[in-house]
Amino acid sequence: MALDEWLLHQYQQGNSPPVLRFYTWDPVAVSLGFHQHSWAPATPHLGLDMVRRPSGGGAVLHQGDLSYALVSESPTGKRHQDYRYLCRFLIQGWEHLGIPLTYGQGEYTRGANCFARATAADLVHGDQKLIGSAQLRRGRALLQHGSMRLRPDRDLEQAVLGLALPAAPPVPPLPTVESTLVEAARECYGITWVIQGLEAWEWAQIDPGQRFLRGLGEGHH
Repeated sequence: MALDEWLLHQYQQGNSPPVLRFYTWDPVAVSLGFHQHSWAPATPHLGLDMVRRPSGGGAVLHQGDLSYALVSESPTGKRHQDYRYLCRFLIQGWEHLGIPLTYGQGEYTRGANCFARATAADLVHGDQKLIGSAQLRRGRALLQHGSMRLRPDRDLEQAVLGLALPAAPPVPPLPTVESTLVEAARECYGITWVIQGLEAWEWAQIDPGQRFLRGLGEGHH
């Protein structure tokens, strides 16, 4: 989460081009929305880490999921239209993978669990929410990041989130998903992507502790 926010800052300062990155979580963790001030797992003492996102939304269990982050200029200047524009590559990529997606129809509420509802910013397969997304905007610069629910442990979801989510559709291996989505972004936005890691001095500027909260096993909210 600290890295996503740092990338947004670098773009805003003119130090970085648009960025698309994919990542998984190790160890398993829960991320909370920026405005989510109180939350506790359905089953306490699970020993999971908890971090706060710089964006909004509800709690997300990061296990068996693939996260993405897209940093760019706001393409339209309007939040809802930006979601539609930036989700195009997700829709097109998953269509290539044989999984058609549409936008959710629900209204945004301050619910506890992200995948318990699907708003117009989310993408669903049938009646199953596959991708939840959120934004952080600073002037014309924006970060849109989200979680793709691919291979979840449904028992763990029940224990952490307190709800039984439907099974996720069968998906290809992660490298195939990532390469397909990168190509879809190139097709949608006319961008040539360059794979580039961070230098040591860049890592030194990023403080992961700023987003770390507490272990869920301690029973804290």
